[in-house]
Amino acid sequence: MANERYPADTTIDKSDFDKEHCQRILDDSTGDGYTSIYDAFSKAARKSLDDGNPKQAKIYWLLSDACSMMLSSDNKNEPFKPFAVFHDRRSAIADDFSAEDISFFSEIITEVTDVRLKARLADLAWLKASKKDLSNALVAIDAYRQIPLDTETWVRDGRECWYRALSLAAMIRTGAGNRIQEMERDIQQAFDSSKESDGYLALWLADLMANFGLGKSNAGDIAGKLESLARTFEGDGDLHRARDYFENSSKWYESVGDKTKSIEMTICHAEAFVKEALARTATEQPSNMVAASFYEKAIQILRTIPKTDRPALKVDERIAELHKSLNEAGQLSLNEMGVISSDGIDITQIVEAAKTAVSEKTPIDALKAFANLSQGMRISEMQDSAIKQLKQHPLSSLFGGTYMSRDGRVIAKTNGINFDETLDGNHPNVQASVMQNHGIHLTLIVQGNVLPALEILHLEHRIREVDFFSIVKQSPIVPPGREVLFAKGLYSGYDHDYVTALHLLSPQIENLVRYHLKNAGAKTSTIDSCGIENENGLSTLVSLPEMKAVFGDDLTFEIKALFCDPLGANLRNELAHGLIDHNACNSFHGVYAWWLILKLVFNTFWNAARQEREPENTEGEAE
Repeated sequence: MANERYPADTTIDKSDFDKEHCQRILDDSTGDGYTSIYDAFSKAARKSLDDGNPKQAKIYWLLSDACSMMLSSDNKNEPFKPFAVFHDRRSAIADDFSAEDISFFSEIITEVTDVRLKARLADLAWLKASKKDLSNALVAIDAYRQIPLDTETWVRDGRECWYRALSLAAMIRTGAGNRIQEMERDIQQAFDSSKESDGYLALWLADLMANFGLGKSNAGDIAGKLESLARTFEGDGDLHRARDYFENSSKWYESVGDKTKSIEMTICHAEAFVKEALARTATEQPSNMVAASFYEKAIQILRTIPKTDRPALKVDERIAELHKSLNEAGQLSLNEMGVISSDGIDITQIVEAAKTAVSEKTPIDALKAFANLSQGMRISEMQDSAIKQLKQHPLSSLFGGTYMSRDGRVIAKTNGINFDETLDGNHPNVQASVMQNHGIHLTLIVQGNVLPALEILHLEHRIREVDFFSIVKQSPIVPPGREVLFAKGLYSGYDHDYVTALHLLSPQIENLVRYHLKNAGAKTSTIDSCGIENENGLSTLVSLPEMKAVFGDDLTFEIKALFCDPLGANLRNELAHGLIDHNACNSFHGVYAWWLILKLVFNTFWNAARQEREPENTEGEAE
């Protein structure tokens, strides 16, 4: 990169730094925070190189790179992130700067007057220097906290700068002197001075204080101001801000032990959603679908109020009223729905059938219906369909294919198919096609069955983690000692927390497979040349001959497709290696994996319980 910007052997020191020219560059920038500083220095660097001044070009490129990085204030160890990442390159990060670069930054810090540039250089010098110099951290803190506490600056980069200042001060503890107390005073003053016209500024500053344990001595006043602003926004019809302020006010009242006011703010928070719902149905183009979502949110908020406090405030009665409004809005929203289609398939009837299947049943019967909304995949049918598809459209498979993971790695390849080639279920192209179709089918199941039915379960029942534990405990397929983990995982998915659900259940599926294969006499471990015995992973276990005998062809395929096949979701391996992110956990694959495990656990529980209830029929038995 250096060769493109300046000669690789270009050396610089403090004497090469022209602070007057640097200041002119800063004065000519747009003043939009670090982004404008980065842009100004990059332009100056190009001009310097064109003018035949490589030393100046290097200095300005270094300053440009330093200011290009994005502050990640929540990460103490790696506070700087690249502002741009592409498949084959990225912008600068802190580790890109050499020891000589950091030394140069340390030398010019005192020459810099711009607070943002001074803060960034001092922060990098503190972070990257082999020998920590406390003075650099203090300079960074003092520069960061000079950045104004106003709405415009906050949304640009003020938030990150103030969070970083407080994080640094908390990190060096007593070495920061009175800086935390001084920053607390400044934040409190800005909070006290904030007005309705400042929008979210008061809320942001309150969050800043809460995150660092500040404002405790004035917590009651903070709660009161947040409430006052919430009511003002509510009166002006700005219900979105009103909701956020009511919610935050409730937390601050709770922090000072004022339970009554905290619950009052919670109710106001919920009622703001109700007002929003009413507003959405009173327009020229009403949206009952949106209104229904607001009613549901209001109900969820009211349910956070402890049961012991509900009677005096008639909270349960209000929840019942909102349930009625929710049902009415839901019925009216049907007229607003368009046709939901995928490849020409209208799934409206599928959705309604799924909702009907679980509706107006006891919790256990509703769960039974939910677990059996779909029979799942039939591998033989999918293979036949894939073979038929490949034969009908041979040109689509004439050339090979390359499959890549989310992070750009090549995970599989297939060759082109010859026209006279025999196709069966073991052919790589057939397997690839099956995996692709599996993803399409599970998407339809999740969208058409699982999610709509789950919505009804939430509306009609309150199923707790202990209820799932009771089911898991009686399910013969769950290995002994793993009941709590399965219960927590199943409940997390039921609560729409698929991140937790998958992290809990994916390794437990591997243990479940291993446990039952061992009981069937399968060898599930490998002994290496040193005599060390290691348990095989799920990818190896699903290939054992006993796998299909124990779990059947269809379930074996589904476990492989979801948890350990590179062409599928590969959830077990992706999770184990930290390659899966939040969005992937909440994908259709993630939801389907959770539902499939619930189906497996519940049905084995149900069958075992039914066998216990039904007396043995011994008539006609052979002796």
